[in-house]
Amino acid sequence: MTDAPTTAIARRRAAHARGIAAEERAGTLLGARGFDILARRVRTKAGEIDLVARQGDLLVFCEVKLRATLEDAAFSLQARQRRRIAAAAAAFLMDHPELAALNMRFDAVLLARTGEAEHLPGAFEAES
Repeated sequence: MTDAPTTAIARRRAAHARGIAAEERAGTLLGARGFDILARRVRTKAGEIDLVARQGDLLVFCEVKLRATLEDAAFSLQARQRRRIAAAAAAFLMDHPELAALNMRFDAVLLARTGEAEHLPGAFEAES
């Protein structure tokens, strides 16, 4: 018989490890495109931001989505989550006022388990 709590813990740990690996992969992709990664897994009272990156006077808040296919990853970014990311970005800027004057954008990096990756600049706008 399988111990259900132990199995649940193992699944959470595996999901956490996949998330870390996906964010590393996305950071590498953005780095290859000239972005400097300023922060990873930023936790705010409003929520978490996967990556914060900068390229010149552009500050990017990036959501990373790993799914079976790129299409599944694209569909997984829901309106509620976009609002949470925008609120988390505002909270981040309150803690980093030196970055507030930069141009800002919300991007997504979509990753498929097959190895495909796609960077979507301006994937969504901040919603109120």
